[in-house]
Amino acid sequence: MTTRDLLASASRIVVKVGSSSISGEREHQMAGLVDALATWHAAGKELVLVSSGAIATGAPYLKLSDRAQDLATQQAAAAVGQNLLMGRYQKLLDRHQMTSAQVLLTVGDVENDTHRTNALRTMDRLLGLRILPIVNENDTVATQEIRFGDNDRLAALVADFISADALVLLSDVESLFSHPPGDPRAVRIDTVAFNDPLEHVELGPAMVNSVGTGGAVTKVSAARLAATAGIPTLLTATKSLGDVVAGTVAGTWFEAGLK
Repeated sequence: MTTRDLLASASRIVVKVGSSSISGEREHQMAGLVDALATWHAAGKELVLVSSGAIATGAPYLKLSDRAQDLATQQAAAAVGQNLLMGRYQKLLDRHQMTSAQVLLTVGDVENDTHRTNALRTMDRLLGLRILPIVNENDTVATQEIRFGDNDRLAALVADFISADALVLLSDVESLFSHPPGDPRAVRIDTVAFNDPLEHVELGPAMVNSVGTGGAVTKVSAARLAATAGIPTLLTATKSLGDVVAGTVAGTWFEAGLK
């Protein structure tokens, strides 16, 4: 089955978007992201959006010009920004007569049997009611994750525990490349076979910038985590999700192992 066929047949899809794709000069991309999700939703698919962006959204309201370095200020920015971020999503969803639900998790919640069962029950019910769960890390309590974590991993864990058929990791970059984009040696990678060690790929370090954490290394790690759980993953650009939904698949496809 081709990548296009797998996405077309997927009933339950987790989509993850990072801070840098929906804040600052790229905030306008939220509209296209929501429009693409609405198209899938109208086709009957069950969707979960894992969205970063609370700290980046809240920081300007704390008069912060850059990502705060101290933990308490990061948490304060997240507390302010989460509310604003959800409001922006809901305003865009209103155009499609869709309703969102806020789901705040930590990696610990997903790894704890009782917490995971409770979260799964809630999300299953939301999906049954045709509500769009928007998941983010609970930054006000997940101190370690703010310092070292990323929502790519959280998205893979969520995809696993809700038994998603596919995971889509959105980025500012169209695909995985053999070398960092901009390097003249960079070659686009179309498909990554299950358990491919990617020894020929130079991923570079995980990035920490003014709006979030991430980079190719965290996305590859998340894709491998999902693949091990039997969930195929597409890495593509946020601006390209509409094309993906339309069936013109762009990006890099990570093949999954058997469930």
